[in-house]
Amino acid sequence: MIELRSDTFTLPTPAMMRAMNDAPLGDDVYGEDPTVRLLEERSADLLGKQAACLMPSGTMANLASILVHAPRGSKMLVGAESDIYIYEAAGATVCGGVMYERIPNQPDGRLLLSDLRAGFPDDPEDEQFALPSLVCLENTQNRCGGVVLPQSYMKEVWEFAHENDVALHLDGARLFNAAVALGIPAAEIAQYADSVQFCLSKGLGAPIGSMVAGSEDFITEVRRARKMLGGGMRQAGIIAAAGLVALDGLDRLEEDHAHARRLAEGLAGIDGIETDPAAVQTNIVMFRVTDPRFTWQTFVEAAAYRGLSLAELGHGRLRAVTHNGVSAADIDKAVSIVRDVLTEDRTR
Repeated sequence: MIELRSDTFTLPTPAMMRAMNDAPLGDDVYGEDPTVRLLEERSADLLGKQAACLMPSGTMANLASILVHAPRGSKMLVGAESDIYIYEAAGATVCGGVMYERIPNQPDGRLLLSDLRAGFPDDPEDEQFALPSLVCLENTQNRCGGVVLPQSYMKEVWEFAHENDVALHLDGARLFNAAVALGIPAAEIAQYADSVQFCLSKGLGAPIGSMVAGSEDFITEVRRARKMLGGGMRQAGIIAAAGLVALDGLDRLEEDHAHARRLAEGLAGIDGIETDPAAVQTNIVMFRVTDPRFTWQTFVEAAAYRGLSLAELGHGRLRAVTHNGVSAADIDKAVSIVRDVLTEDRTR
């Protein structure tokens, strides 16, 4: 099966398995796991932050960050197409009493400053209104096709947030994809955020874990939130060891980006498929099946029968995500399978 549903389907490399087996361990809840400490120090350094904390998942990493930034009864401004709003089970409201205010995402992933500004009440002294405490951005923006937010825009929103006395949290689940696409260190992106989350278990290929980075005081409170949420781990160096290996292979992400472009170009030449290769910036390809004989569901079933695994990601669009488990030959085979589904069924 050629697995393109998500880069979360990556499996640990042999180097990761060896590192996990050999990792020095301790009790991380006591702060005594040396491998975790090393991963946290390296992550903070890569993002230009004072400290970092290993989390079991990106969802918990985002939630813990929100709980620290946003007081109960306040609201956060978040993209209507963001993972935090759509895919994280309303955790901020359930666990933190924080209100989500949806801001429309532009096709390029941005939240317009005019829309963010409209999230602030005209009269902040009017007790009827929940007051904003946090702006959340996502880079790369998943449901907009893995697009990268421009540095000039990140700086603009950072300045807007601080002018309005609110924090900015960056859901950088695929932050290093953005950095590779821009050709800059991840720290240059992270400088425009008070806190940053990135996933070890997506394109970086580690089996488990995400990191949160920020100031020392912020990370101290994130650790408290992690414990409250049940995320305190003991000999977590087994996880951290794979993360350290993952951070040694950041340049490999360009291969995923090249494979995504190759896939988009192949799909664009097939009748019954609608996609824009020029829109592919990182490792995500969005496309539609326009052949009227198929729904997205029946197309996905037909592709899976032939050995290609795809998934829908909102608005009837299909998403294909390239990653370490997918070769150039797999990409060519995937294009062939899509073509076969549409041509073979047309002859029946």
